[in-house]
Amino acid sequence: MTATSEKDQIRIFDTTLRDGEQSPGASMTLEEKLQIAEILDEMGVDIIEAGFPIASNGDFEAVREIAKRSQNSTIAGLARAIHADIDRCGEAVKYAGKGRIHTFVSTSPIHLQFQMNKNQEEVLEIITDTVTRSRNLIDDVEWSAMDATRTPIDYLCRCVEAAIKCGATTINLPDTVGYATPDEYKAMFEQIIERVPNSDQAIFSVHCHDDLGLAVANSLAGVAGGARQIECTINGLGERAGNASLEEIVMAIRTRGDILPYETQIDPQFLVRASKMVAGASGFAVQYNKAIVGKNAFAHESGIHQDGMLKNAETYEIMRPEDVGVKATSLVMGKHSGRHAFRDKLRELGFELGDNALQDAFRRFKDLADRKKHVYDEDIEALVEDEINILGESTKVIALTVIAGTGGPQKAILTMDVDGQHVTKEATGDGPVDATFNAIKAISPHEATLSLYQVHAVTEGTDAQAEVSVRLEADGRIATGKGADTDTLVASARAYVSAMNKLAQRRQASNPGALQAV
Repeated sequence: MTATSEKDQIRIFDTTLRDGEQSPGASMTLEEKLQIAEILDEMGVDIIEAGFPIASNGDFEAVREIAKRSQNSTIAGLARAIHADIDRCGEAVKYAGKGRIHTFVSTSPIHLQFQMNKNQEEVLEIITDTVTRSRNLIDDVEWSAMDATRTPIDYLCRCVEAAIKCGATTINLPDTVGYATPDEYKAMFEQIIERVPNSDQAIFSVHCHDDLGLAVANSLAGVAGGARQIECTINGLGERAGNASLEEIVMAIRTRGDILPYETQIDPQFLVRASKMVAGASGFAVQYNKAIVGKNAFAHESGIHQDGMLKNAETYEIMRPEDVGVKATSLVMGKHSGRHAFRDKLRELGFELGDNALQDAFRRFKDLADRKKHVYDEDIEALVEDEINILGESTKVIALTVIAGTGGPQKAILTMDVDGQHVTKEATGDGPVDATFNAIKAISPHEATLSLYQVHAVTEGTDAQAEVSVRLEADGRIATGKGADTDTLVASARAYVSAMNKLAQRRQASNPGALQAV
């Protein structure tokens, strides 16, 4: 499994829809998952881990529908080392042109003692049984040793050998808790591949978490040690501190081919578009200084940097912005811009809207242009993403009037569309935001708890759009909503209602509990 050519092919295994969705508050609707899977398939992702079919009926339906629609990618589902999980997973992925069952079991002493209450021999029997069952259902089987980096190397070798012997075609050795360093991770793969007699019969895979900020470095180190599949997510979404970031992995390999003699089949021009789509669906905004896809990734304010950029872009940019889907210049849109220019701008920003959605977005753009001196790309992105968020919602904000001041109490008068009926209520509160949220509760009573309220300006100036994130929790479920408007209170109301709608949708889906893995 060591390098055999000048440019070894690296398989990209995207787990945004499975591990990424395990981030608290990052759950996505079926439509959002289908849209993300479509762009992953189009951009060249080799394997899409579409979900955890046993987790809920909704997860099963998502994996099955993605499997039916996939044009190029292998579609994988995750399954614990349990017969019911494996059978359910096999049922979901069987519709794919290329399907995979990904099953896993813990191997580290701390997991065996405290999580599984099993000894090493019992776990070896579980591996033999469940990998065999998986292989009887499908030809493509991946097996993962959960917490591999804290597993004694001798025992890990035995586990890997058993999994391959029973038919596993991919062996994943994850750094489940983000504990390893690059040198350790590379050495682990080198030893396993050298010591396991049938290691040449499987592809080895890395799956790294970012608890110490080393996920990308560890992933590349694992490849140097012989792995040829990298498991990662868009924007690094995932458990706790997240996973290795797909866009960072892809562009590191592409940019530093001099010392990373590998290649992927990812088209990098999709990266920013995919990043925006995942951020919008998950409610997890991308930090401005995020590598590759952050707002400031190709921005320069320092006078020295600007001078160098004007003379030669390579003085301060090691990648071209257009390579990842970013335009080098920003066309300022205004109230005199027409629908054709607006559609072109949307395409430039990575949005393709149908006629009705385009008409609604254009109307809101014109309203925004009347209220703002300058309309920037970021304004349009926030506006369209907000429009997408409210499509298909059963409850929508129609009108809001707030009376506020030092005298108090503050009062909000709110009109909402609830299943096609306009309902108006007024409420008071400790401040205008509290009054607005109380008015929403008066129209749509619920017991959800507000766990996050966050506001940031999309662009500069006092007329900037506010982008608001609201997180609600109820009955163990978490949902995050976003809203954007030049009026912070209107944006707040839209974000709250968006989160409330998502919670309502999730109550209708069966969910036996949060399942976490790898």
